[in-house]
Amino acid sequence: MNATQEARPPQAVRISSTPGDLAGLNPLLQAAEAGIGDVPALLALAKDLGGTAPNPGAGRTGYLWEILASVTAVDVAAGRILEPHLDAAAILTQAGAAPGSTGVSFDGTWGVFAAEAPGLKLEAKSAGGGVVLNGSKPWCSIAAQLDHAVLTAHLDDGGGRAAFAVDLHAAGVSFADPEWTSLGLREVPSGTVHFDAVPAVPLGPAGWYYQRPGFAWGGMGVAACWFGGAVAVARSYVDSLQKAADGGREPDQLALAHLGEIDRTLTGLTQYLARTAARIDAGELSGAGAWSEALRVRGSVAAAVERVQALVSQNLGPAPLAFDARYGKRMADLSLYIRQHHAMRDDAQLGALAFKGDHPW
Repeated sequence: MNATQEARPPQAVRISSTPGDLAGLNPLLQAAEAGIGDVPALLALAKDLGGTAPNPGAGRTGYLWEILASVTAVDVAAGRILEPHLDAAAILTQAGAAPGSTGVSFDGTWGVFAAEAPGLKLEAKSAGGGVVLNGSKPWCSIAAQLDHAVLTAHLDDGGGRAAFAVDLHAAGVSFADPEWTSLGLREVPSGTVHFDAVPAVPLGPAGWYYQRPGFAWGGMGVAACWFGGAVAVARSYVDSLQKAADGGREPDQLALAHLGEIDRTLTGLTQYLARTAARIDAGELSGAGAWSEALRVRGSVAAAVERVQALVSQNLGPAPLAFDARYGKRMADLSLYIRQHHAMRDDAQLGALAFKGDHPW
């Protein structure tokens, strides 16, 4: 097996859909596999999918998560590129931004930039009947290759942060060299973007971006990507055990015990994600409890990813990390991607909410 060809063809990750519905994802997954490492091709795929993929909360949230998980199972970086484009489409819809009404074309590719960093600040200021952006925004993934972005900026009246749509080709936008040295997500460098009096279009009032239920739903969509990565690692483990068995070396009790733990972990997460998606579509996670549930989902998936990676690494040893480029890429990409979860700090936030009574138990 070489660096670009795995033992099995691309396979969808099931959360709640029927096998027939999932079969419709096969062309997408084949295109994702053909585009591994080719960012323009993956962005074109995201652009095409943006017009057909469902938005969260619109009745097919589980299917949206299956799309995200399935593409990430093919290649983690592909899922990392697809997810923000679909999230931006959902944000624009939630903001009631009809095509042409925002002054920013819906055509092209989109990112979502909401991170903050010490010493960097992006400010939105009223000017000439509109809004302009000044300052710098950190952690803007592949910004120089995108057309537009939904981003957050501090309001000049001290009223907090708000969301805006911006044309990344506009005059006054410049991109700092990310100096990206990571071995994970090499195709998705995240750097700082500078804005000098760049026109922007408001998306909702101050605080809307974080207060809308879609903020929590989008956070769970990222977790669906992580879940797809964990499924791919588990599948590669099964394929390795099968290859060894075909060569006359049956898996021992430890290998089977670890596979059993992986199975119950991923099966439990599948059921949890399916129930959560159904609750979103039923309108049960559109209020104050949505973010608590997002923290539970993200924390549960992140912990499972790390556990699955540890179990598989312990059993397969150094050989695939040293000689199987596809496996090594997946492990490195996934390890970096799940660091969007802030581990115990996110658990502390969840604990504070639970302490106030926001829990189901």
